Amino acid sequence: MQQDTIYAPSSAIGGAIAIIRVSGSKTRSIAKGLLNRDITRSPSRLCRVQVMDGDRELDECMAVFFERPRTYTGEDMLELHCHGGLQTVRGVLARLGKTEARIAENGEFTKRAFLNGKMDLSAAEAVMDIINAEAESSLNSALEQHRGGLCRRVFEIQELLLDALSGIDAAIDYPDEAEAEAYSMLPRELDAAAGEIGRLLEGGRQGKVLREGARLAIIGKPNVGKSSLLNAILDEERAIVTQTAGTTRDIIEERISLKGFPVRLFDTAGIRPSEDEAEAIGIARAKDAASTAELILVVLDGSRPLDAFDAEVMRLTEGRRRLVVQNKADVSVAKLPHTDILVSAKTRDGIAELEERVLSLIRPTDSDATLITNERHICALEKALGCINAAKRAVELDCIATDLRSCLHHLGQITGTDVDARTLDKIFENFCVGK
Repeated sequence: MQQDTIYAPSSAIGGAIAIIRVSGSKTRSIAKGLLNRDITRSPSRLCRVQVMDGDRELDECMAVFFERPRTYTGEDMLELHCHGGLQTVRGVLARLGKTEARIAENGEFTKRAFLNGKMDLSAAEAVMDIINAEAESSLNSALEQHRGGLCRRVFEIQELLLDALSGIDAAIDYPDEAEAEAYSMLPRELDAAAGEIGRLLEGGRQGKVLREGARLAIIGKPNVGKSSLLNAILDEERAIVTQTAGTTRDIIEERISLKGFPVRLFDTAGIRPSEDEAEAIGIARAKDAASTAELILVVLDGSRPLDAFDAEVMRLTEGRRRLVVQNKADVSVAKLPHTDILVSAKTRDGIAELEERVLSLIRPTDSDATLITNERHICALEKALGCINAAKRAVELDCIATDLRSCLHHLGQITGTDVDARTLDKIFENFCVGK
């Protein structure tokens, strides 16, 4: 499959310009047969050309030929910068279909980049994180991983383990001379490796938040201003607001970038006993949203005393990370019990301070947290740490060595030095065609 030459659009179709990529050993000959002039004699130079189908011109565009190995995939590549209209792109793709190339599979360009040693596997996986980043912090995290930040950390851990293994091998071969030294060095070496893995795992939860966005659930009894608060944070009229209790029946989810940090806001149905089936379902979903949120905004009505419904909301969120927000500060500024911050969703007073308080509670505090954003990586690190803990419990050197080699295997699954074809296929099938 990798011997095939592949092609696919690498940008959206329908704009002013569409980019079509070709990669593989037949790229040079395809470029010569496809274009009205030979641009392969001037690699890396953007040229004005015509895309031809026999004597018929399909498009006048810009094209560049990249010569291997200094390309994205490590193979000869051709990029066509065509007019982006649907019919134009279809015509060019149909013309490429008549050549020796085939349409690329999902993520096949990046997969080839990994297989040809242009990037490690964790860097390749970061490509889709870069594309999907919805906030500045998410983008910075993905870029750091794409630049090899995670790979470097893993290689450092692998070096510690390889040093330990070399000592064990020497002790097995020369027990009288090296065994005592191996046993004396092992605790320090294993603790150092376990500590590094532990630090990566500590940042795993926060790193996942950077990728998916922090879940922020707005909870409270009916008519306290939850939907108004959502609208105030979004700075737009997203949720319907009325004086009728129970207007919000289902969860409204919105994604925002809060000062460069990705946040998923959930406006929920008011918590109260209800015999209305639709409202009851909405209340159940509100409780589920609270149970999975990184932070809960408990909203109180500042114009009224607390009641049994407020007490129920406080009970439901007890022990969870929460921020108690007293709304309607434009009506009353008398502080209710449990209140952390006063705001007015109507006038937007206190909203900026609320956003700062939210960020202080959910934003990662450790720069290492930006490196681990992938559940597959977290799983591999957990297995690696389990192997080190098993090695610490083992007595015989050969058993310790077996555990450390298993640890190296799990770490190799992150960087791609020890990964099977099935895993690779599963990773890249989630990519877009053309990436």
